Amino acid sequence: MEYFVDQLINGLTLGAIYGLIAIGYTMVYGIIGMINFAHGEIYMIGAFVAVISFTILGLLGITWVPLAVLVVLAMAMIFTSVYGWTIERVAYRPVRASFRLAALISAIGMSIFLQNYVQLVQGARVKPIQPVIEGGFVIMERADGFAVNVSYLKIIIICLTLFLMVAFWRLITTTELGRCQRACEQDKVMAGLLGVDVDRTISLTFVMGAALAGVAGVMTTMYYGVVDFYIGFLAGIKAFTAAVLGGIGSLPGAMLGGLLIGLIEAFWSAYFTIEYKDVAAFSILVLVLIFRPSGLFGRPEIEKV
Repeated sequence: MEYFVDQLINGLTLGAIYGLIAIGYTMVYGIIGMINFAHGEIYMIGAFVAVISFTILGLLGITWVPLAVLVVLAMAMIFTSVYGWTIERVAYRPVRASFRLAALISAIGMSIFLQNYVQLVQGARVKPIQPVIEGGFVIMERADGFAVNVSYLKIIIICLTLFLMVAFWRLITTTELGRCQRACEQDKVMAGLLGVDVDRTISLTFVMGAALAGVAGVMTTMYYGVVDFYIGFLAGIKAFTAAVLGGIGSLPGAMLGGLLIGLIEAFWSAYFTIEYKDVAAFSILVLVLIFRPSGLFGRPEIEKV
C-alpha cells in the first residue's frame, strides 16, 4: 500500500507538469484548429531560462527561496511569452489561410529550429542546478523502513498547477478576452465582423499557452535538477497525448489527460519495466483515437454543409 501511495504522488506530480503543457496545446487548437508542435520547445526554453535565472540569482547573492522562485517564474513566463508570440507571427499567421498541412509543416520546422538554436547557444550537454526547495514530511511508513515522503516541491507543483488551471478557466469563461476566444473558436470570420480583433486574440492565446509552458519548464528544472535541449520533444508529444486523451479543446480535459498520462507512466515504471513507460503512454493515445476520438471531455466536431 505504501509503495502504491508513493507512486500515486509521483504520478500526480508528473501529470501536473504534463497538464500545464497540454493546456497550451488545447487552447491553440480550440481557436485556430491547429496543433502547435513547437510548444514542447517553448517548455524546453522555459527550463533553460530557469537554469540561467537561478544561476544569476545565486551569483547576485539572492538566496531567499520564495523570492528566487517568484523571480525565476516571472522571467520564464516573460521569455516564453515572447517566443510564443513570435512563433504565432512567424510560423502560423502567414499560413493560417493556407491548407492545413502547411501549418503542420511550419510548426514542425519551427520545432526543429528551436531545438538546434538552443543546442548552439547553450551546448548539447545537460545543465544541472542545485536543489532549490528541499524538505518534506513522511505520511506513511512500513515496518521494513520504506517511507512515503511528500516533498514540499511536489506539493507546490500540484497546487500551483491547480491554481493556474482554475485561473485560466475563469479567464476564458468570465472575461472579455475569454469571450473573444470563444467567439473565434466558433467562427473567426463572424467574430471579426462583430468587432473582435481576431489576430490579437490568437496572439494572446499563443502567449498564454507559452507562459504556462514556461511555468512547467521551471517546475521540471526544480524537480529533476537537469535540463537539455531535447527535453521538449518527448514532453511535448506526451502533453499532446494528454490533450487528445482529455478532449482537445477542453481545459479541464487537458489537465485530466495530463494527470492520467503521469499516473500511467509512474505505475508502469513501478510495477513493470521503465524502458516501456513511453510505449504505455502512447498506446493510450492509440486506444483513445480508436474508441473515443473526441477524448474524455471533448465534443465531436459537426461539419455544416
